[in-house]
Amino acid sequence: MISEILAAATEKMAKAVDATREDFANVRTGRANPQLFQKVMVDYYGTPTPLGQLGQLANPEARTIVITPYDKGALKAIETALREMPNLDANPQNDGNLIRVTLPDLTEERRRDYVKLVKAKAEDHRVAVRNIRRKGNDDFAALKKDGLAGDDEIARGEKELDAITKTHVDAIDDALKRKEAELLEV
Repeated sequence: MISEILAAATEKMAKAVDATREDFANVRTGRANPQLFQKVMVDYYGTPTPLGQLGQLANPEARTIVITPYDKGALKAIETALREMPNLDANPQNDGNLIRVTLPDLTEERRRDYVKLVKAKAEDHRVAVRNIRRKGNDDFAALKKDGLAGDDEIARGEKELDAITKTHVDAIDDALKRKEAELLEV
């Protein structure tokens, strides 16, 4: 029972760390990154569809993304979705075959705003990891109450759960440090 609780908590915490990295990838830095556009939802014939499924995204230059749609009829819808994208600060250019998005340089103020955003996202994910730990501790308490495990086993399980939690919180902190350095790099 204890090993199952620990395994489930470890799996959920690993997913929280992965979600953190994915969230960080969606925050714009000075360079253009196709990952930034993967989840932009485009109204494709009445169905919200991720941009990554509608076309090929290429990064020919440091600050430019080129989107080549698989269906030329989706060009207008893609362009509209990009114009409505928050925090993009760019004007997509449609030439009839592809869309070119050139991202402007980030100002110092904008970089600091993004750092605040990334720190808030990191804290949200840390809280998620701690909530998983709390759920595990509640499960341990239920085992103890029901008499399915002894005090020593529960204590060892809680200690191991705390170590697992620390490992995953540290992974989130490392990802935050890397993203912060990337954002502040001029």
